[in-house]
Amino acid sequence: MRILMIIDGLPGGGAEKTVLTLARGLLEMGHRVSIFSLRDVCDYTIPDGVDFHIIQDTCRTPWRKLTELKRRAQLLDDAYQTAEQIGGEFDLICSHLHKTDRIVSYTKVIPRHKLWFCIHGMFSFSYLAHKRGFSRWLKMTKICRVYRGAQIVAVSQAVLDDLTENLAIKPSRKCVIYNPFDIAHIQALALQPCEFSGQEYLIHVGRFHELKRHDRLIRAYAKSGIQAPLVLMGKGSPDRIEYLKSLAVNAGVGDRVLFKSFETNPYPWIKHAKELVLSSDCEGFGNVLVEAIICQTPPVSTDCPGGPSEILTGELSRGLAQMNDADLARAMRDIWETPPRINTDTIENYSIRTICQHYLTLAQR
Repeated sequence: MRILMIIDGLPGGGAEKTVLTLARGLLEMGHRVSIFSLRDVCDYTIPDGVDFHIIQDTCRTPWRKLTELKRRAQLLDDAYQTAEQIGGEFDLICSHLHKTDRIVSYTKVIPRHKLWFCIHGMFSFSYLAHKRGFSRWLKMTKICRVYRGAQIVAVSQAVLDDLTENLAIKPSRKCVIYNPFDIAHIQALALQPCEFSGQEYLIHVGRFHELKRHDRLIRAYAKSGIQAPLVLMGKGSPDRIEYLKSLAVNAGVGDRVLFKSFETNPYPWIKHAKELVLSSDCEGFGNVLVEAIICQTPPVSTDCPGGPSEILTGELSRGLAQMNDADLARAMRDIWETPPRINTDTIENYSIRTICQHYLTLAQR
């Protein structure tokens, strides 16, 4: 089978990692995989064997924003036709992330019966939460235009419910497929050296974005009374990082909150941590929670809209906290003092082969 993944660049993020994990898994199963990146940015290693293309928009005219979607869709159409002329027809096409989906929705040659839009986040939070009146209506209209009547894959049931219930979008076909994880590969990478091995610390891995609520995490950490360091690993603007550093100082924990740059292999840091914490306002899925379980590190998360409650089940549900400083501090302290038993049997549901098989069935629908 020949499969195409389209995404608007490959910076260090969860959806981007998911695309590359899928590509590697499908290749190992004997399928042909192409990735079209709509920007020349990549913080990850492209798996050997992937047919990788950058479709860069070089327009610099003053009115470029007005014509961007249709112009970039034409570039994508041209690349798609060239790829099929050289390598044969694609059997399955997956578009990842909303900016990509908006461009793909304007294409004219990509066949809609082969195209699935893969939704990684909660639109009602990430795009609509701070909009009111006409601005909200306009954004809703644009989102609905892309997905109404389309084929949809959601990375969690919560993401699908958000799309179909909160935004009242009716897809032609829909399904939930969790994100894939190369369990053996993650466990092998976790064995690499970590400068904090042998020390007690907590860790948060994720981009420094407002929705990740590092401010809530820092305040909860201060309230928890835990004296071990809190490591914050990720990418973000210098202004955002400086703001969080000042917040840590004001909370009296400036000397114990450590900022660590994004690493393509965070797994040794996750493995050696005594606890991993996620403090978001919403999470489409929550990749890092599964990665913590794979690394045998107890996870804590806000019980935010999205995937965390679908991942932290059974005894791990003790790590779910209400979306406020005090309850997150309580959960952090509870899991720190009495870690839950981690049953890694459940992670087989997220294994790369299992998830890739689910994607392959999309081509048969």
